Amino acid sequence: MKRALISVYDKSGLVPFVKELIGLGFEVISTGGTFKVLKEAGLNAKAVEDITGFPEIFEGRVKTLHPLIHGGLLGKRDSKIHKEQAESNGIDWIDLLVVNLYPFYETMTTPGATREQIIEKIDIGGPAMIRSAAKNHDFVTVLVSPSDYPAVLEELSLLGDTTIETRMKLAEKAFSLTSEYDSYISSYFRIEKYPEVLPLAYELQEVLRYGENPHQSGAFYRLKGDYPYSLASSKQLHGKQLSYNNIQDANAALMMLREFEQPTVVALKHMNPCGIASAASIDEAWVKAYKADPVSIFGGIIACNEPPTKEMAQSMSELFLEVILAPSFSEDVLAILSKKKNIRLLEFVSGGEKGSMQIVSVQGGILIQDVDRSLIGELSYPTKAKPTKEQLEQLLFAYKVVKHVKSNAIVIVRDHMTVGVGAGQMNRVGAAKIALEQAQELAKGAVMASDGFFPMNDTVTLAAEYGISAIIQPGGSIKDQDSIAVCDDRGLPMVFTGIRHFKH
Repeated sequence: MKRALISVYDKSGLVPFVKELIGLGFEVISTGGTFKVLKEAGLNAKAVEDITGFPEIFEGRVKTLHPLIHGGLLGKRDSKIHKEQAESNGIDWIDLLVVNLYPFYETMTTPGATREQIIEKIDIGGPAMIRSAAKNHDFVTVLVSPSDYPAVLEELSLLGDTTIETRMKLAEKAFSLTSEYDSYISSYFRIEKYPEVLPLAYELQEVLRYGENPHQSGAFYRLKGDYPYSLASSKQLHGKQLSYNNIQDANAALMMLREFEQPTVVALKHMNPCGIASAASIDEAWVKAYKADPVSIFGGIIACNEPPTKEMAQSMSELFLEVILAPSFSEDVLAILSKKKNIRLLEFVSGGEKGSMQIVSVQGGILIQDVDRSLIGELSYPTKAKPTKEQLEQLLFAYKVVKHVKSNAIVIVRDHMTVGVGAGQMNRVGAAKIALEQAQELAKGAVMASDGFFPMNDTVTLAAEYGISAIIQPGGSIKDQDSIAVCDDRGLPMVFTGIRHFKH
């Protein structure tokens, strides 16, 4: 007779699963709450202590850590020595292990959970048994999720056993579970900001149609939990599957959007904004964001921090857009936008900040840094001319935008609306030329923001020639005085923020 050891916290599907196992001729061993549920269901099961001859002790902390359990899981059935030792020590093989773990992560993230409550949810016996069974997958089937019950029952029913391919697949899943579980425990105990070893646990969200290009494969993984302004926590309401590039772009749009409190619309293309605008209403913000660059918005991403109106929806439906993100969509708006079969409509969660680290992959490693939550340090006014209150508002708006534009970056703004964006150039004056040429006549009287300081006065000189009325930049160049002198000569106010925002 084959033997199964079952000890689960998640008891969904447990009783019908065990009933079928017994029907297939399995002897069932169980522990604690699982044993109680099976007995109440009228199923024949043996308690672990009846096998080990040793009671559960220390409030259940010790119950399965015993040679008669781990010997039954770890012994090699094709080894003469193992067989002889099992027989001489009274160890019977365990062929099927069904275990899932105490909810450590859920307890750790529960508001008000005490340290004692969290520590008690560190499962010891469960991971030990899972690892034993997974290591010995040549002979033992290990199940860590109720979702795998049907497939295993089907193989047992048809073949009398599981295949080695199934056992290997289940073993990989088991080791992934214990690795993820340990990563959460490690994060709870972490003291050092940058520990010597950094365990990370990401769950598969979906396998993508392809990666950045069609010849590359790709997948999207997410951290457990809900995060504000997170694509991983968003809900897709309509449209085809998001692509790798959609995900990159939509994430960039949300990171920009969270900078603003007024009704704001972000129009984005290739991870740079082609238009950002704030206004008294979301309708007006949309009109301004579209007017900022009606050419580049084709095939772009739209993110707004208020639900779009019917008028907005009608206007957007007349364009080719890849993705629209909003906190919510009314039924009327959905009815309009969903007439386009492929457009992706996603609701995102807004709210407070969560998550403090940014991770970027490099060949053979990752880079980790704090999320850039700052905007300015301490404003200073080095030029003779000082900005008006209205100019300062526009300058700070421009600085919120330039913070998210690929460096070297220059942004031209007027009336809380981008009119020129120069992104990702090898020199700063080159970025300024792109932004100012895009703005054309709208540059006259507008303000300019730079994500880094001016190493020379050429950018300021060019800005003055286009009629820029005020400039904001981090400051800190050894040649700051050269740029200040040009501003003073032209009567331009310039503001230093004390913080740069390079974005590579």
